[in-house]
Amino acid sequence: MKPFREQNPVTVGVVGLTALALMVLAAFRAQDLPLIGGGSTISAQFTEAGGVKPNDEVRVAGVRVGKVREVELDGDHVRVEMTVDRGVTLGNETSAEMKIKTLLGQKFIMLKPAGDGELAEGSEIPLARTVSAYDVVDAFSDLAKTGERIDTAQLARALDTMSATFKNTPEEVRASLTGLSRLSRNVAARDAQLKKLLQHSQTVTKVLADRNQELITLMRDANKVFQAVQARRNLVHQLLVTAQKLSAQVTALVRENRKDLTPTLQRVNSVLAVLLKNQQSLDATLRNLAPFVRVFTNTLGTGPWFDTYVQNIVPVPEIPLPKPPIPGLPSIPGLTTGSQGGGR
Repeated sequence: MKPFREQNPVTVGVVGLTALALMVLAAFRAQDLPLIGGGSTISAQFTEAGGVKPNDEVRVAGVRVGKVREVELDGDHVRVEMTVDRGVTLGNETSAEMKIKTLLGQKFIMLKPAGDGELAEGSEIPLARTVSAYDVVDAFSDLAKTGERIDTAQLARALDTMSATFKNTPEEVRASLTGLSRLSRNVAARDAQLKKLLQHSQTVTKVLADRNQELITLMRDANKVFQAVQARRNLVHQLLVTAQKLSAQVTALVRENRKDLTPTLQRVNSVLAVLLKNQQSLDATLRNLAPFVRVFTNTLGTGPWFDTYVQNIVPVPEIPLPKPPIPGLPSIPGLTTGSQGGGR
């Protein structure tokens, strides 16, 4: 046999990767392995699913012993397949019942061991030994329907008759019957309100059942918010401590400089009082100053000099008017009639 170092590295790599993949697969599917798996697999028949879904708990005497693997329709009933941990003893007459775990409608399977034998691997509990869950919505619906069928007036009369019949009985019995009669009258007087209350309760429970996942998501998000607040607790505490120190320092600063600040503030108040007293004069000054600033800006706007114009300081020179041309002489451009006459 060749030494390990002389083996083909490609073959060694393929074998190693295959073994690693098998180990990872075995880790993810450990519950299905025959020796270290999650236990035995059994199933149960129910008339309806009742809200049970995969990964819901399986309990025995209130203790979690497994989980639901699959829920499927099998003819006219529902077949629930579940895994039970090893070491749990289940008799051959074991029964199963759907129970409500939370008010939001989450369910679990309750197994009740019974019988002398042992429930074998792959056994199925028949419909005769299973009970489906009774939903809260259905309970309120049945209560509302039952309340509507009760003749409250007749019930009140019957209780009044019973009270009159037992009027010669001992005081304790008569007091009980009298109170029962008053209770029946109150129930009869509130008949419509009780019906409306039951109808509203039915609506509320149905809405809660329909929004089960949304409520769970809301609770999870709220938990994340609380975790973030808890994580920032130290920062918030440090912020509050720093703000307290700053307040103490500002207070000490004001206390130490109170003698210097008091005269300064008094002088500022005096100046403000003078300004407020002469507010109208200041407004008039600003209005009158605006034209002067505009003219002064125009005067000095073209450079570092005063740009102005004074009229009629130098007289305007007289310009001679041209004389009419002499007949018979040619006209020379550029020469006026006066120059021609001077030539003569």
